[in-house]
Amino acid sequence: MNAQGLLVHYERIADAPDAIARLRRFILDLAVRGKLEAQDPSDEPASELLRQIALEKARLAKAGEIRKLTAFPTVDVPPFDLPTSWRWTPIREIASDRGQETPRSSFTYIDVTAIDKAAGVVADPNVLEAAEAPSRARKVTRKGDVIYSCVRPYLLNVAVIEVDFDPPPIASTAFAVLNGHGLVVPRYIWIVLRAPFMVDCVEQTQRGQAYPAINDADFAALPFPLPPLAEQHRIVAKVDELMGLCDRLDAARSARESTRDRLAAASLARLNTPDPDPKTFQAVALFALDALPALTTRSDQIKALRQTILNLAVRGRLLPQDPSDEPAAVRSALDAPKVEGRLDAEIPLSWRWVRLEDVADARLGKMLDKAKNKGRPYPYLRNTNVHWFDIRLDELKTIPLGDADFHEYRLKEGDVLICEGGHGIGRTAVWRGGADNLVFQKALHRVRPGTHVDPDFFAQCCFVYFDAGIMQTYFTGVGIPHFTGRALSKLVFPLPPLAEQRRIVAKVDELMVLCDQLEASLSDAAVSRRRLLDALLHDALDNAPMIAIARSTTAVSALLTASTS
Repeated sequence: MNAQGLLVHYERIADAPDAIARLRRFILDLAVRGKLEAQDPSDEPASELLRQIALEKARLAKAGEIRKLTAFPTVDVPPFDLPTSWRWTPIREIASDRGQETPRSSFTYIDVTAIDKAAGVVADPNVLEAAEAPSRARKVTRKGDVIYSCVRPYLLNVAVIEVDFDPPPIASTAFAVLNGHGLVVPRYIWIVLRAPFMVDCVEQTQRGQAYPAINDADFAALPFPLPPLAEQHRIVAKVDELMGLCDRLDAARSARESTRDRLAAASLARLNTPDPDPKTFQAVALFALDALPALTTRSDQIKALRQTILNLAVRGRLLPQDPSDEPAAVRSALDAPKVEGRLDAEIPLSWRWVRLEDVADARLGKMLDKAKNKGRPYPYLRNTNVHWFDIRLDELKTIPLGDADFHEYRLKEGDVLICEGGHGIGRTAVWRGGADNLVFQKALHRVRPGTHVDPDFFAQCCFVYFDAGIMQTYFTGVGIPHFTGRALSKLVFPLPPLAEQRRIVAKVDELMVLCDQLEASLSDAAVSRRRLLDALLHDALDNAPMIAIARSTTAVSALLTASTS
C-alpha cells in the first residue's frame, strides 16, 4: 500500500480525533524529505545554493550589516536521507540574524501574543513608543524574515514577516530571527521549523523543565534540509495547496459533527419535554433510542444518553404502565413543595409524590472522633468509596465502636449511600452486601428504604435530582457545599408501584449495558482508526515515490467526498 491508501481508507480514519492534525504534520514531513514534489534534474543543486549563500553572507559581513561569519559544525548524523540534489546544513548556514537595537522611536512590537501560529503570520502586533519598550524588545527584523520562538518552542510560535510594518518592527528576544538573504524561501523555512523531525530535534536539545528553551548556540546547529531554490518554491506551493485542502476537510468534518450534535440534541430534547403527548411519546422514544447510537460518535454524548434514560425512568416515560399493578400504597405528599426544573411534569396516575421520611429511614454516618469512639475496630466507608451506582472497597480504614454504635451504623444489603458534601456531593450507590461488618462515617448519608421502595429506583431518582439541580436548593455551606440529614428527609420524589419500580430498574440496567457497549465500541473504533492512520502514514512516508496525496483534481475530490459523506 502507498499513500493512495489514505484516499481508499479515508472514511475509516476521518473520525479519528486527530486525523486532520496528523495529516497536516504528514504533509510537512513529506515536504522536508523531498517526497512531496518530484525533483527536476535541471534545478541548480543545493550545493551551488550554499555557495551563493556563503558569498552573500561574506559580502554583508564585510559591509557590517551582519555579524562576522562563524563556522558551524557539520551535520554528522542526518535525521534521514535526502534526494541527491539536496543538502543537510546547520540552520545558521542558510540564514542570518539581523542583530539587536534599543528602540529610539515608535516601533511595531512583535511578541509571541502577536503570532497566528496556524497561519504562520504576525497577526496582531502592538505599536509602542520608545519609552514604553519592554527590556526584551531588541531583535531587528524585516519583511521576508522568519521568526521562531526559542522559549517554550513546543508551542510552535513561528511566523513569516510578510508585510512592511510601519513603524518598523522590533521582535522580542524570545525569537530567533532568520534572514534567508533571498536565497531560501521564507515559507520553506517555516515549513522546516514546524516539521515533525525538527520538533523532535528541538525537544532533544532544549533545556529547562517548567519553562523550556533552546539557546542560540544549539539553535544555530539544528539540521536543515536544503533543496534547490526552484524546488523550494514548488514545495511551498504544494504545501499551501494541501493545507487549504486540510482546511476544507476540517470544515467538512466540523459541519458533519455539528449536524450529528444537532440531531442528537434534538432527539434528547424531545425526550426531555416535561409533558409530552402520551399518544406519540412512546413512538418518539423508541425512534430516538434506536437512532441515537448511529448519531453518537463521541463518548461525551453517551453521558447525555444515560442522563436521558434515567430522566425518562423517574418520570414514568421509559415503560408503559401496567393497569394490573397495585398503586403505590403510601401516603402522598400532597402538601409537598412543587418539584421544579425539567421534572415539573405530571406523573402516571398509579404513582405518588412522597417525602423520603415517609418511605425510608435516613441518617448521617458516625463522626470520626478518636477521643470519644471506643470499642472494637470496624472497617468503614468514606465518601471516596462511593461513586455513582458503584461502591469500591479501596483503602478501607477502621473506626472503634461499641456494640450499640456498631448496630446503629452497620450497613445492610439494600442500603443506599449518598455523599454528603464536597466535590462529589450527591454521588449515590446501593450497598449490595458481601461484608457484614462495614459501617459508614459522617461524610455519607444512609437511606434504608421501606417495603414500598426499590433501592435501585431511589438511586436513579437521586442521580436525576442532582443532575437537574433540584437538590441544590437543599445545599448549605460556603465554598464546600453539603446537605443535612433534615434536608434529605424532606426530599420529595415520585414513587411508582413496586412492581413497576423493578421493571424500570431492569430496563435501565438493560439500556445502560447498551450504553456501555456503545461507549466501548466508540473507544475501540477510535483506537482502530488511530492505528490504521498510523500504519497508513508510516507506509506512505516510507513508500511515497515523489508525491503522497492529492496530486490531482481527482484525488482532491475523493478526499472531499469522503469527508462529507
